[in-house]
This record gives sequence, structure tokens and C-alpha cells, in this order.
Amino acid sequence: MSHTAAPAVPLPILEIVPWAVFVVLLALIALYFVSAEQGATAVFANMYVHEFVHDGRHLLAFPCH
Repeated sequence: MSHTAAPAVPLPILEIVPWAVFVVLLALIALYFVSAEQGATAVFANMYVHEFVHDGRHLLAFPCH
């Protein structure tokens, strides 16, 4: 059996960077809503976001009460 090497394809870094920044921004926003959206640091006045991610907070071991 012969093994043929696949040709190296350069990664288009300039095309990847905007998508990477976008994904990191979305991840940070999600982390904020799961970890810090409650009480004095809440963006929204009601508890909708807190209750929506309540079980996820417990699964990720964030203190909740």
C-alpha cells in the first residue's frame, strides 16, 4: 500500500479572523447571560434571563442563590 501526502493548503488567516472574533464575542455574551445576569449586574430589570438559564447555571456550577 502506498501513502501519498496531501498537498499543504495555507490557511487564509485574514478570512478566519473576523469569524473568530464574532464567535468569541458570541461566547462572551452567552457566558455573561449564564454567569452574571442577576441582581445588581443585570441588564434587564426582570428575572426572565435568570430563570431561562437557571438550570444551566447549576449544571455549570455557578452559584445562583
